[in-house]
Amino acid sequence: MTADPEQRPAPAAGRSGGRTGPASAAEGDLSLLFGRSTALFASLAGPAHVLETANPAFFAAIGGDRERTGVPLAELLPELAAQGFLTLLDRVYRTGERHVGRDARVVLGTGTDAREIFVDFTYEARRDAGGNVTGVRMIGVETTRTKHAQRLAAEHRVLLEQIARQAPLDEVLDGMCRAIEELSPDVIVSVLLADEDGRHLRHGAAPSLPGFYNRAIDGIATGEGVGSCGTAAVRRQTVVVTDIATDPLWSDFRDLAARAGVAACWSTPVTARDGRLLGTFAMYHRTPRAPHDTDLALARVFADTAALAVERHRAERARRAADAREKAARDDLAFLLSASNALAADLDEGQILHRLATLCTPTLAPLAAVDLVEAGRLQRVATAAPTPRQGVLLASHTPVHDAGEDEAVARVLASGVTEVARRAPTGPGPWDALGVTGYVCIPLADRGRTFGALTLLSTGDAVFDGHKVALAEELARRAASAARNARQYTQRVTLARDLQTGLLLPDLPAVPGAELAAHYHPAGEGLEIGGDFYDVFPLSDGSWAFLLGDVCGRGALAATTTALVRHTARAVAPLLPGPVDVVRAVDRALMDRPRGHGSGFVTLVYGRCTPTADGLAIDLVRAGHTPPLLLDAGHTVRAVDASGSLLGAGIDPRPNACRVVLRPHESLLLYTDGITECHAGTGSGQYGEARLARALASAPNTPAAHDVLKAVTADVWSYTGGGGVDDDQAVLVITGT
Repeated sequence: MTADPEQRPAPAAGRSGGRTGPASAAEGDLSLLFGRSTALFASLAGPAHVLETANPAFFAAIGGDRERTGVPLAELLPELAAQGFLTLLDRVYRTGERHVGRDARVVLGTGTDAREIFVDFTYEARRDAGGNVTGVRMIGVETTRTKHAQRLAAEHRVLLEQIARQAPLDEVLDGMCRAIEELSPDVIVSVLLADEDGRHLRHGAAPSLPGFYNRAIDGIATGEGVGSCGTAAVRRQTVVVTDIATDPLWSDFRDLAARAGVAACWSTPVTARDGRLLGTFAMYHRTPRAPHDTDLALARVFADTAALAVERHRAERARRAADAREKAARDDLAFLLSASNALAADLDEGQILHRLATLCTPTLAPLAAVDLVEAGRLQRVATAAPTPRQGVLLASHTPVHDAGEDEAVARVLASGVTEVARRAPTGPGPWDALGVTGYVCIPLADRGRTFGALTLLSTGDAVFDGHKVALAEELARRAASAARNARQYTQRVTLARDLQTGLLLPDLPAVPGAELAAHYHPAGEGLEIGGDFYDVFPLSDGSWAFLLGDVCGRGALAATTTALVRHTARAVAPLLPGPVDVVRAVDRALMDRPRGHGSGFVTLVYGRCTPTADGLAIDLVRAGHTPPLLLDAGHTVRAVDASGSLLGAGIDPRPNACRVVLRPHESLLLYTDGITECHAGTGSGQYGEARLARALASAPNTPAAHDVLKAVTADVWSYTGGGGVDDDQAVLVITGT
């Protein structure tokens, strides 16, 4: 990320009230304001950039051992010289021009003690009463955690790719440990793998623990009081030991831990989808320490990743063992794999169950039927037979749900247990006509609830042996899982569609003196609720309020935040004097959200429009959002800027309102960054603000609102080739009439 200077006019003489000196009252006020802030603040004096004052956050960032004032910055932080930061200070001091840096990488310390942080910062000149530059003030926000989160996501993606390509388990686990330790240098990671019976834990990976320690704990039993890992394995929950030296869980391993130099250990069980113990994921520290929420979240994420790797490893090992044992087992696995792919190829429950019946014939049996319980009644939803006539006969029979001893399907639904017999079913049915000589009836279950049954019928001399029954049960289990996923997918799509629809205006209202047009294009396939939104609503004084914004993230939490912003604006706008007050009220509402209702920030453009004799007067506030664009009568495009930072971030947004007047056929374009940041394809650049301005200027002369919207969206569609988008896109056009 580059840092660009920003031109600002020099303050008028006497602005400071004549108070000058190395530590003016104004600088003292700023120091007091920033004293408890998480933002970094430092005030430097003179051409030597002597550090006069700084807040605790600044000293914490550079290292508490360098907490000194009254010395030049070059002496306090000599490593900054080679990175260009002192040169930037010289330029700001010399020219008086402010400099803004975004996502700047700073290396603090040297040699083995060097560490990197990332900062968004501003250098701005300090001036005396006469307007002369007396020093430089630095204000910044550390973004290191954001960078680390990005690195964490990248490392996690690499691990998933390794798992997907079935890399060796020890390679995956070792890479996982090293990745976490690189991201968190104070953490030592260990993975232990459980035996098949879950009674002992074996060494999996621990590249940074001493070899003697790994050998000593290899094979420890799972049980209460067996350190953090053995206890977590038996409890099936995270066990946190903040001080090994005093915790009774480590009484048998305290000396070993002391020799290894570890003083705290948090262990999370690694479990399979069915609850089986796969191992433990442990995070050690060399000093006593309690975990933060982020530490526990990190442990859960990578415990789940380890579970995926172990499950994939075990499945592959089982498949290879089966291949080695007998050819029949290899054929079974191939059949199940093919069947699983076929079942997963559709997200319609009915199609999945039809495919289940088809897959069973003739491999497992000549005749197959699937029955479901729907609204308390049994329905035969799928059949498969070698001839159309047999198919009609089989489909014409529907078992009775409460037939008791007379129906095998009813008994299986009640018991949830497979039933096998070398005879025709005892209840009524076309068994003689079909030549049935045996059957197997298998329950279809979802989380322990039996919702249907698969019935296979044999004819002639064929019999159902244990091998075929086991194969059929496995196929039924996979089909039941696929059917469950299909139901969940359908429900999720429906929920997302309904919720998204409820968060957008069904129709734009008619606003006196204006025409409105809007465009909304969500990213993805409709499974996720977008974070972009817009709204237009009337106010009691005859004016109209409008807003357009973007919530960080997607899904239910983003939808919650979207609704909070819109409803807060609608609720307070009639009660507050202007847009600035409404934006501040929205920011307060975001900061007062309950913990479970999301924590993402919001960018927003909010304003109100009022018909006047001169045209449509628009007063708007921009809070961290992309600047709106104004298309005037001469087809000139300019950005409408108003200062203000994003909302819900815990900092004062400092919104300022600005006014524009739209005369007939002049338009104001509000948009989200999904427009300017879209790509034409892999490796292509972003659409960008410059192209958006050209597209806006290409609208017809004296355009209506829909003409402006069409000019922009058509150009975006042309740029992307009509392909999918990576981010939601929202556009709102206001045109004077």
